[in-house]
Amino acid sequence: MASGNAPHGSTPTTTAPAALARDLRAAVRGEVAFDATARALTTMDASNYRRVPLGVVAPRDAADTAAALAVCRAHGVPVVARGGGTSIAGQATGTGVVLDLTRHLRSVVELDPASRTAVVQPGVVLDDLRAAAAPHGLTFGPDPSTHSRCTLGGMIGNNSCGSHSVAWGTTADNVHALTVARYGGDTLRLERGAPGPPGVRELVADHLALLRTGFPDLPRRISGYALDALLPENGPDPVRAFCGSEGTLGVVTEATLRLVEAPAARALAVLGYADESAAAEAAPGLLPYHPLTVEGMAADLVREPAGLPRGGAWLFAETGGATPAEARAHAERLVRAASADAVDTAVVTDPAGQRALWRIREDAAGTATRMPGGSEAWPGWEDCAVPPARLGGYLRDFRALLAEHGLRGTPYGHFGDGCIHVRIDFDLLSPEGVARFRRFSEDLAALVVAHGGSLSGEHGDGQARAELLPKMYGDELVALFARFKDLWDPDGGMNPGILARPARLDDNLRFDVLSRRPVDVAFGYPHDGGDFSAAVRRCVGVAKCRTERAAGPSVMCPSFRATGEEAHSTRGRARLLHEMLAGAAGGVITDGWRSTEVRDALDLCLSCKGCRSDCPVGVDMATYKAEFLHHHYRHRLRPASHYAMGRLPQWLRLAAPFAGPLNALARIRPLAALAKRLAGIAPERGIPVLARETFTRWLLLRDRGEGARVLGGGGRRRRGEGARGLPGGGTRPLPGEGARPVPGDRVALLWPDTFTEHLAPEVGRAAVRVLEAAGGTALLPGKGLCCGLTYVSTGQLDQARAVMRRTLDRLGDGFDHPVVVLEPSCAATLRTDLPELLPDDPRAARLAASVHTLAQYLEAYVPDWTPPRLDAPVTGQTHCHQHAVLGDEADRRLRERAGLTGDLKGGCCGLAGNFGFERGHWDVSVACAEDQLLPAVRDAAPGTRVLADGFSCRTQLSQLGGVRGRHLAEVLAEGLTD
Repeated sequence: MASGNAPHGSTPTTTAPAALARDLRAAVRGEVAFDATARALTTMDASNYRRVPLGVVAPRDAADTAAALAVCRAHGVPVVARGGGTSIAGQATGTGVVLDLTRHLRSVVELDPASRTAVVQPGVVLDDLRAAAAPHGLTFGPDPSTHSRCTLGGMIGNNSCGSHSVAWGTTADNVHALTVARYGGDTLRLERGAPGPPGVRELVADHLALLRTGFPDLPRRISGYALDALLPENGPDPVRAFCGSEGTLGVVTEATLRLVEAPAARALAVLGYADESAAAEAAPGLLPYHPLTVEGMAADLVREPAGLPRGGAWLFAETGGATPAEARAHAERLVRAASADAVDTAVVTDPAGQRALWRIREDAAGTATRMPGGSEAWPGWEDCAVPPARLGGYLRDFRALLAEHGLRGTPYGHFGDGCIHVRIDFDLLSPEGVARFRRFSEDLAALVVAHGGSLSGEHGDGQARAELLPKMYGDELVALFARFKDLWDPDGGMNPGILARPARLDDNLRFDVLSRRPVDVAFGYPHDGGDFSAAVRRCVGVAKCRTERAAGPSVMCPSFRATGEEAHSTRGRARLLHEMLAGAAGGVITDGWRSTEVRDALDLCLSCKGCRSDCPVGVDMATYKAEFLHHHYRHRLRPASHYAMGRLPQWLRLAAPFAGPLNALARIRPLAALAKRLAGIAPERGIPVLARETFTRWLLLRDRGEGARVLGGGGRRRRGEGARGLPGGGTRPLPGEGARPVPGDRVALLWPDTFTEHLAPEVGRAAVRVLEAAGGTALLPGKGLCCGLTYVSTGQLDQARAVMRRTLDRLGDGFDHPVVVLEPSCAATLRTDLPELLPDDPRAARLAASVHTLAQYLEAYVPDWTPPRLDAPVTGQTHCHQHAVLGDEADRRLRERAGLTGDLKGGCCGLAGNFGFERGHWDVSVACAEDQLLPAVRDAAPGTRVLADGFSCRTQLSQLGGVRGRHLAEVLAEGLTD
């Protein structure tokens, strides 16, 4: 075992992993995992760094934690404690054993409203504690933007703060007592006045002058060890000294926390300024009005400025009160005080409006990872803090330093506390870029110190900044940090390389192991320069996908909410793909596209596309899954479900003439069971009923006296020639994507998707009726068309491209009119997968731009139409693909005009195309449906209409809930009068 004085605290180990794993399994009751998947999932946190552990232990209780620490000390193996894994400086990664505290140690042991305290285990997620405290009118004050997935143990380790720190302080300000296990397994109870480990009191007594003068006085001084908390006049307070120690001293097994009174009502004042420096200079002037928050951000980080006042940067100042009127009055006083300097202001009291605006601020950690031009940006200097009064000047100097180094970044953060977050477009892939990263880091550290600041103002030093602590504290005080660490951890086994004797800030970079050569892939990845590695690098680890309770209309990530397993989160899958791409260069997964670890993790990905919209950095795991399956099964036998459901369109076309007999056979249980076994279908699933008459046949027969309803008969026609004498028109892209739609084009090309055509023709019939009631004409754009959805979702991408090309050939010029697609998953495929699989075919982009939902078409092309007034409540779920790709704003407005009241739920129904039909997915499919959809339907009042535009959603409702869901077209059609 390396001593505590080993260079950089690197603590290499020569122990045999098998022997270590054996002894750990004998000593602890929790899970011990040394397999490739477990290791790959914990190589990274939300930082630029990567360290490969030997294995992962999930202790069941404090005794397990102590036992694991004892075994690791006996084997000379370092330990890193890990909560939500959202640390931004690298301190949640390690080379020895990772203690996963999130799996079992999640109990709120006690909550005492009278004393306003709570006793918690370290794996409790912050939002869970807040939910437990809310009925008593209490909350935990610190609230990082990762509040839905960060843990209390991690917050203590990093001394986390959040937006409300101007009112309620940092985590250290809100911890009463701690129980801590040290390396080796002995336990200490830390309380104000307690001495801590032997020798600490003497260390402090010998250096009183240094400790009294060596720490800057500012609210967000997080860097280094808080040794000044151990001064006699400060308690001493070993709890405060332990907070922010980043897992280098011991592991919290229990914490007693202070709770604060939550205001009964809140209002949000949003103040617009010319730029972030003007906003920063205005922030200190708001503090005398005692706001709960003073947050700042610039316009570069805002995707959609809906609800924001005019300005190039904003301050978000939340106020509280006993009543809504009191909170609003408080906000208005604050606005009046700031109006002289602000460009524009707004006061928001509606809770939904406040949540929407706070989401803009909270998502900044993700949106900041992409520059406006699409280039990548990274943490590393994520949270420096300076005295609030100096923030404006600091930001101007910071901007000048960026320009000097040829770098870009957009600041945001806790302006009221002088703490700035920023992602910078470092090139961490080339030696030259890494050298610039180091030079900039050294210069910025000097700038922060010159402004009287702290290198870390919230997230800790980790590996990103600890090397530079001598610039802030001087060599003598930093040497004292190392002696303090040694008193706690004389063997140097707790998270070596962090804080004391740190690793260099440009070592262990997560990109070092990735190949610089592009990977040969099928999709175009237009937002990542065609580079699959760059697409995978999008995941920076903020872990919004690990949220266990859906917030609002969010979809991501249904499989994580169903299983609670990191491997089945978007982040977990991205980590596995990263290790797969690293391969022989140092990756944990070395068999590339043939990896069974990646395959198994992606197996429970529903391809819901929720991450495409809900992930702050736009990770698109559905596309990555299709790409992986394409390579994994290339020239190999596929699962039966890929042949059965992946090629569903061709089977349904063949089956259409025999619908009656086939439906009868499906009702014979032994035959149905045999068919499901051969097709890889879950035995619990019912087989959908085939339509006796396809939608296309119905439409053609209904109008056979009027001439063909197929535009161009499936062949080509000259541009400008309309079918049946109707005027042809130019392509009309979607609003915001080119030419604006021209109202009055009443010709709608109604896409005959596989599900409407063969399984739910009643939806198509209803849509025709609605379109005709709106004064339009519904035409079929061609015969034998297919978007390729089922081939894409099963990774049969060669076949998908062939199907898509054949569809484009058959369309000819037949989509000069808007294309209405009733099945959201097919519409999403045409909108995104089609142009990304055929990036060099201009027809693909043209068709994608023509695709509309029924509501989008009605709003854009027949805005004067008045829908039937239905005046009924609705429930159900917005289709996940519609949420992620198409948006549902037009649908919501159409429902409102029709008098359909109530919001649809988010999430995913759990069927998700072929997913819920595949053998082995039944339990997860049901769990996803029970997350939001089925409870909403069960809780609905009598007479509520159940809306579900997707065939999968309607099938899930029928088979699990015994409820008939209907497409919006069906509900509207029922209200029409002949």
